[in-house]
Amino acid sequence: MASGRLIFITGTDTGVGKSYATGLLARAYRELGVKVITAKPVQTGAKEPEDLLLHRRLMGFPLDPPELLDLTGPYLFSYPAAPTTAAAREGKRVELKKIRDGLRKLAQDYEIVLVEGAGGLYVPFTEEYTFLDLISLFLGPVVVVSAARLGTINHTVLTLKALRQRGLVISGLIYNRYFEKDPFLAQESLKDIKCLASVPAVLEIGDLEKGPWPLEEAISFLRSAPGLKP
Repeated sequence: MASGRLIFITGTDTGVGKSYATGLLARAYRELGVKVITAKPVQTGAKEPEDLLLHRRLMGFPLDPPELLDLTGPYLFSYPAAPTTAAAREGKRVELKKIRDGLRKLAQDYEIVLVEGAGGLYVPFTEEYTFLDLISLFLGPVVVVSAARLGTINHTVLTLKALRQRGLVISGLIYNRYFEKDPFLAQESLKDIKCLASVPAVLEIGDLEKGPWPLEEAISFLRSAPGLKP
């Protein structure tokens, strides 16, 4: 039986590339021979588990069978909003216990479980708990994904500081250059983030649909970032 670790992937906002980042890290672990799985506890704005499908495609796996999907993607809502709002729209609610128990079961069966959030840290998963609260419950290391675009300095630094205020381990930053319009600005913004927030490790990614995938860089990131070493 695997003795698994939960690693959380959060973003500075919605639509910054968390799913691509999660899938890439999972593929990198797989290349190292690690038994890895990803989870997306709550997916909104979709009629199928799109983010998990993307993870599996990057990993080279098919979508999970129903019994596994109940653990990796227990909640799926079509309305594009925070989990509490999307669930209420369908007359449902997200139960933290179901998510918690599912992640614990995955950690029994896999060496690494990468858990992708919905939006940013303060997105409410339930009426009482945010994604940040879920991370705090497990005290797992966190990877932050940010987009190389105007405003990223403030968004990224605030996210990193919120994690530190909870006493959580920040493993590193994945800086998504897919969004950059001005390479000089993107590079200077990253430099400012490093200066203001003291990031332990940084992985820069681009358009993973066009490739090539930065697998070697991702493997180096896993080996150097606190809490991620295989």
